[in-house]
Amino acid sequence: MTADRHGHLMSDTGPEALAPYEQALDDLLFFRPRVAESAQSVLAAAPRSVMGQTLAAYLGVLGTEEKDAAAARDSFTRFRSGLDTTGVTPRERMHLAAATAWLDGDLHGAGRILGDLTIAYPRDALALFAGHQHDFLTGDAARLRDRVGGALDAWDEDDPHHGPLLGMYAFGLEESGHYERAEEVGLAALERHPGDVWGIHGVVHTYEMRGRFTDGIRFLDARTDDWSQGSLLTVHNWWHYALFTLEAGDTARVLEIYDAALHHDGSAGIAMELLDAAALLWRLYLAEDEQSARWARLADAWESRHDGPHYAFNDAHAVMAYVGAGRVAQAQRLVQDREQWVAAEPGGSNRAMTAEIGLPVCRALIAYGQRDYGGATDLLLPVRHRLHQFGGSHAQRDAIQRTLVEAALRDRRTELARTLLSERIQLRPICPYNWSAKARLAEQLGDPARAAAARERAAAQAAT
Repeated sequence: MTADRHGHLMSDTGPEALAPYEQALDDLLFFRPRVAESAQSVLAAAPRSVMGQTLAAYLGVLGTEEKDAAAARDSFTRFRSGLDTTGVTPRERMHLAAATAWLDGDLHGAGRILGDLTIAYPRDALALFAGHQHDFLTGDAARLRDRVGGALDAWDEDDPHHGPLLGMYAFGLEESGHYERAEEVGLAALERHPGDVWGIHGVVHTYEMRGRFTDGIRFLDARTDDWSQGSLLTVHNWWHYALFTLEAGDTARVLEIYDAALHHDGSAGIAMELLDAAALLWRLYLAEDEQSARWARLADAWESRHDGPHYAFNDAHAVMAYVGAGRVAQAQRLVQDREQWVAAEPGGSNRAMTAEIGLPVCRALIAYGQRDYGGATDLLLPVRHRLHQFGGSHAQRDAIQRTLVEAALRDRRTELARTLLSERIQLRPICPYNWSAKARLAEQLGDPARAAAARERAAAQAAT
């Protein structure tokens, strides 16, 4: 029986499929677009390969694309129906169970199985990668950190995949609030592989969360050739660049990045890229910079997808696009569709994510767009500490947290706004947005001296 580079036995996978499998794993860990082609090469050489089929199944769900997941489910179901499990290894059985659960909509069940798999086989790179992305998609910061951290002790530092594992660990550390350690680990990953775009992404997040946006721009500028094109993470890292630029107050440059990288005529129209575009424009929308033409094109892109209820986090960003474009009726239709689905759907992870977080967020975004700031505040306040439960990172979810701040300010709920801004400033004292919002609050409270001081602080931070 063939074994992979880490000694894991692979049933129905001959030597001719081993090299394509290892190539596919490498492409996956480094976010190379050719990973889908590499995975198909494995199945072309060994159609009954359990690990090849499982890899293809994971690729079908990791992008949060409903059509890809449905196609992967059909293909994997056909494979399993004809599978002779006699020679399947215990590790492969766990992968089969994890992939099946995920394809059936049980994300959290899949995550638990992948966790058990990693404990038993800590050098299984596919299990670690799939589990890490699962934790990101479900917003589980502790597991995002510890799933990889718990396996690293079993890896040799000179292993070619040790570097990308460090990049993954850096992101988990950052999402758990260990910013300095995350930066240190992320930079160690990049010493091994400068083109590790997930490692770059992890370091960038540490700058975002500490308000070091000037350092973030310098970091990305110094590594432009390593991240700015040709990877599955290119658009997302450009989004981070745009966030830094927005904090610096250069809106013209933000829009230049948006048009060149985030959304344009040649954009792929995939959900993960569209949500980055929506999250960036929404920050401008909150600042009353509506960008109607860009919103219209983005709303068209979301509408053309005809998405069903697949991932609540995507739904919220589609609603941002519809509200930003003034298509409130379309946003309301999406909400109504999800309400009907939740009422009819007996279970599944996305049902809970939609019912408990997604729908309140979508309703709040609609209310905000209709200038019902009190309604938006009332909808977001009960879920603000649970937003992670429908996925994304702290940086991504901040668009929603800022919506709550803006709604509270506009509804003149000064005590709530004071509390929200105090929380934000204690966590991120360097953030021009936080101080400019505090200035507006001080004006509402009739304290021009405090308002001027906060505005000066915001301007000084933006100019740093």
